[in-house]
Amino acid sequence: MTQNRARTVFLLAHTGRPAAVRSAELVVKGLLRAGLGVRVLEAEAVDLPLPDEVELVKEATPQCLDGCELLIVLGGDGTLLRGAEFARASGVPMLGVNLGRVGFLAEAERDDLDKVVDRVVSRAYEVEERMTVDVVVHRNGDIVHTDWALNEAAVQKVSAERMLEVVLEIDGRPVTGFGCDGIVLSTPTGSTAYAFSAGGPVVWPEVEALLMVPISAHALFAKPLVTSPDSVLAVEVLPHVPPGVLWCDGRRTVELPPGARVEVRRGAVPVRLARLHHASFTDRLVAKFALPVSGWRGAPH
Repeated sequence: MTQNRARTVFLLAHTGRPAAVRSAELVVKGLLRAGLGVRVLEAEAVDLPLPDEVELVKEATPQCLDGCELLIVLGGDGTLLRGAEFARASGVPMLGVNLGRVGFLAEAERDDLDKVVDRVVSRAYEVEERMTVDVVVHRNGDIVHTDWALNEAAVQKVSAERMLEVVLEIDGRPVTGFGCDGIVLSTPTGSTAYAFSAGGPVVWPEVEALLMVPISAHALFAKPLVTSPDSVLAVEVLPHVPPGVLWCDGRRTVELPPGARVEVRRGAVPVRLARLHHASFTDRLVAKFALPVSGWRGAPH
C-alpha cells in the first residue's frame, strides 16, 4: 500500500530474532501514531505483524529508500552492517538500535525504543559522517574486483594448515613481509571490531586515519600501524603460495589467487549515522566493554 505522508522512515530488522520482531512492532506503531510513514522490505514484512498503512517494497536496492529521511536498523552487528550498505548507497542516515551484544554502530539499546521514536518524530537527532575505505584487487596488472568497507577489509588465509605469505606496502613503498593468518585494513570505526580482536589500537571516530593490523604474524616486526587518511595501503599475496580470501565488513568476499594485490584507500563515499546522544566516545567505550572505572575521582575542581 502506497502512502502520502510527508515524512517517511525506512525500517530494517533482523526478523529471525523474536526480540527484533517485537521491537519492530513497537517502532512501527509509534511512528504511525505520530503521523510518519513507514517503509519495509516485502521479504521482511512476512515475519512482522505490520499494520496495513506500512508501505512495502519488493527489491532491496538503494532506490527503495528514495524519499526517506532516516533508516532505522534493529539488530546486532551483522544487521547494522547490512544497514550501512543501504545507508552508503542511498545517502540516507542510519540510526541503529542494538539487539545484539556489543553494537558499536548502534545509537540506542532495546530499552530505549520509546525514546528513539520520540527523537525521530521531533527530529531531535544529529547526523555525522563515518569514513569508509575503497578496496581494489589487482591481478597481473588488471583490476579484477572492487569493493568498500565501513569497518575493515581483511585479507585472510583460506586453509587452516598453511599460513598466508604477504608483503605489506604503504604509499608505494614496501614495509615488511611475513607469514600470517591475515591482515586487517581498518577505519577508525572498525578499530573496535575485527582490528580490535587482532590486537590493534582503539581509534576515536573523529580521528582520520587508516589501520593495518596483522593477524597472528610469524615475524619479529608485526606491529599494528596507523597511517595518514590519505595513505594507500597494499597487501600483496606472494606468488607460488596458497591463495587467500578478501572479506569486506565480514559480509562480502572474493578469492585472492597467488600474486593478487589488494589496495585500500580512503573511501569516496562516507556512511551517515544519526546520533541521539552527545556522550563522548570514551563513555561509549566504557559502557560497551564494561570497563572497570570504580575509584575514578576526576580532575580537581
